[in-house]
Amino acid sequence: MSVMQQLSQTPTHELFGHARAAGQHFGALTRSFWSNPAFNLIPNAGPALLAAYGELVERSCSRMIAKPEWGIRSVRSNSVEHSVSSDLVVSKPFCDLVAFRTEGRAPLARRVLLVAPLSGHHPTLLRKTVAAMLPECDVFVTEWKNARDVPVAEGKFDIEDFTKYVADFIRVLGRDTHVIAVCQPAPLALAAIADLARTEPEAQPLSLTLIGGPVIPDAAPTEVTEFGNRVTQGQIEHFLIQRVGAGHAGEGRMVFPGSIQLASFILMNAELHLSSYARQMGRISKGLACNDDRHNRFYDEYLAVMDLPAEFYSSTVWRLFKDGEIAQNRFSIENRPIDLGLISATAVMTVEGGRDDISAPGQSSAVLPMLTGIPDSMKASHVEPDAGHYGIFSGKAWRNRILPVILDFLDSRIPEANVP
Repeated sequence: MSVMQQLSQTPTHELFGHARAAGQHFGALTRSFWSNPAFNLIPNAGPALLAAYGELVERSCSRMIAKPEWGIRSVRSNSVEHSVSSDLVVSKPFCDLVAFRTEGRAPLARRVLLVAPLSGHHPTLLRKTVAAMLPECDVFVTEWKNARDVPVAEGKFDIEDFTKYVADFIRVLGRDTHVIAVCQPAPLALAAIADLARTEPEAQPLSLTLIGGPVIPDAAPTEVTEFGNRVTQGQIEHFLIQRVGAGHAGEGRMVFPGSIQLASFILMNAELHLSSYARQMGRISKGLACNDDRHNRFYDEYLAVMDLPAEFYSSTVWRLFKDGEIAQNRFSIENRPIDLGLISATAVMTVEGGRDDISAPGQSSAVLPMLTGIPDSMKASHVEPDAGHYGIFSGKAWRNRILPVILDFLDSRIPEANVP
C-alpha cells in the first residue's frame, strides 16, 4: 500500500465518526421538535411517529460508540443468590482475560475458558451465554480490546497472535480447563490446542466445544464464506481498511472498522431489521416502549461495534477462508506447522444451528474426522434444528436445550465425584 493510499484512508475513519455524531444530533433534534406538546392538538399520528423515528435514530447512533457493560450482578446457584464481580486475571495489549467471581461459592469443577469472537462486536455480546453458565461453571472470558484504542507501538496482531493468546490463557488456567469457542475463534482455538499438543502435551485442556464456528467454511457455504472467497487482497486494502484518526489512543493504526462489519450483517437480514425498527417506532409512538424492552436490549448490544486490527482481518479472510489453512490442516505459527491430528487429550464437541446463515451446519462438525489423535468416544456433535446463529449461544434454545448438552459433555471429562 502506497503512502498516498494510507493518507487517503486517514480521514475516512474520522468521517464515519462525524457522520455518526451528525446522525445522533439529527435524531435528537427530530425527537425534540416533533415531541412539542403543540402537536397534540393535531388529530394525526404523524408527529408522534416522527418523534419516535428521531428517538430511534438518536439511540442507535449513540450506541455505536458505547462499550456495553457486562451487567451481571448476581446469580442463583443451588437455590442461593450470589453476587457476581468481574476481575482481571491477565492483561495483554489486545486482550484481557477476565474472571467472573461468584462470591460465597466454592470453586466448581467446571472451569470454562469462553473464547469470545473478535468480529466487530464487543465480547459482551456473550452476556447471556455467561449468565446462563455461571450457576454451573466458573467462567473466564477473553475480553478483546478495541483496536482503535491500542497504540501503534504495541505492534501488529494477526491470527497467529490470536492463537498464541488463546494458548497462553489455557496455560494460565491449567489443564483442568474446558475451552468453549463461539463463532469466529473456533478454528483458531483448535489450532491453539494443537500447538499445545505439539509443544506441551500435558497442557492440553480437558475439552473444546466449538459453537457455530467456520472451521471448514466450504463444507456449507454461506454469504459470509462466498464473500471470503470472492474478495481480493487489493479490495480489502483499498475499500475495507482505514487508518485510525486523531482522538484515539491507536491513532495511526490500520483497522477494519466495526461499522463496516455491522453494515454487512444488517444488509444480510435488512428486511428483518427494518420490520423490527418499524414495529418499535409504532410502540414508541403509542407509549408502549420502555428503555429496557426487548428491542432496545438487543440493538443496544448489536449496534455497539469495535474496530479490528487490519492484519487480523486480512489474515482471517486470506488464510482461513480463501486458502483454507485450518480446513486443509496446514496452518502454521511463525513457520511452525500445526497438525490437528496431534490433539490427543482434549475431547472435542461441535454445536451448530440448523438455521444458521453465518456459520452453517457442517462448517464445525466437518473437522471431527480430521482429529485422528482422539478416539470417537471423545468426539461429539449437536445440531439445534430451529436455532439461528445467535440462538445457539443466546436465548431459550441455548438455555434450555444446548447448554444442558454441553454440560453433560463437560462432565464426561470430569471425575464423577467432583461434578456439582
